[in-house]
Amino acid sequence: MNSLVTRAATLDFSQGPLLMGIINVTPDSFSDGGQCLRPEDAIARAETLVEEGAVLLDVGGESTRPGAEAVSDEEELRRVLPVVEILAQRLPRVPISVDTSKAGVARQCLEAGASLINDVTALGDPGMPAVLREHGVPVILMHMRGDPRTMQANPVYKDVVAEVMSFFRARIAFAEKSGLPREKLLLDPGFGFGKTTAHNLQLLARLSQFRDLDLPLVAGLSRKSFIGRLLGGEESPLPPADRESGSLAANLRAAQEGAAVLRVHNVKDTAHALRLFKALR
Repeated sequence: MNSLVTRAATLDFSQGPLLMGIINVTPDSFSDGGQCLRPEDAIARAETLVEEGAVLLDVGGESTRPGAEAVSDEEELRRVLPVVEILAQRLPRVPISVDTSKAGVARQCLEAGASLINDVTALGDPGMPAVLREHGVPVILMHMRGDPRTMQANPVYKDVVAEVMSFFRARIAFAEKSGLPREKLLLDPGFGFGKTTAHNLQLLARLSQFRDLDLPLVAGLSRKSFIGRLLGGEESPLPPADRESGSLAANLRAAQEGAAVLRVHNVKDTAHALRLFKALR
C-alpha cells in the first residue's frame, strides 16, 4: 500500500518512510517525560518537529514504558485534549495521531480534530472499533506481549517474526469483521514491547517479511532500551539521551526493510540521514 488517506492529508509512502514526531505529554515517559506537560511546550515542540521534517505527529498522554502505571481516561484526556485541539487548528494539514488504547479518549480526541489512532493494544478496548468506524480514521495496530506492567517479564517466542505475523493476521481479520476497512490499517511490530534484545534484532533484520501483509509498517525504534543495552552493555546500558546514533542506524535499517513510517524523537537528524539514504538508493 503506497498511500494512506487521513482527514488532514494523504500520506504518500512511495518515496520511502515518512517521519512521525513524538510528543509525550506525560511526566514519566522513558525518554522525554515531563518536557511537554504544559500545552504551550507541547505545541512549540510540535511546530519544531514539523519544521524539521515530521509529516505526522503522535501525541501520547499515558506512558507505555516497561513498568508504567495506567492512568484514568480523565487524566489522559486532561493531558492530551488541549494539545490536540490547538494542533488541529494551528497545523490543519498535518495528521495528528493520538497514542491511546482507550475508546473514550480516542472519541474525544477525534472529535477535537485528530486524524488517526495509535493503539498499542491493537483494538483491545471492545469499544474502539465503533469509535474508529464512526469517524472513519486509520488506526495503527501494534503487537505487545502482555501489558506495560508485565511485558518484559521473561518474554519467550519460538519464532518472534512468525508469532507477530500470526498476531497481525488475527487482528486484521478482527478489524475487518468489526467493520474497519483494510485500507485504514497500519501495523507496528512493537519493538521493545515484550521482546528481548535478540527478539528486537530478529524483528528488525526480518522486517521486510511483514510486507507480505500489504499494509504500511510503522517502526518505533527511537531510543529503545535494547539500543542502550547493545551500545553500553547489559549491566550499564546507555541512557536514552545517548542512544541517538544507535537509533539512526536502526531507523535506516527499518527504511531499508520497507518501513512506511518511522516514529522518532529526533526528527532533524533522522530526516538528514534519510535524505542521504534515499540519494544513495
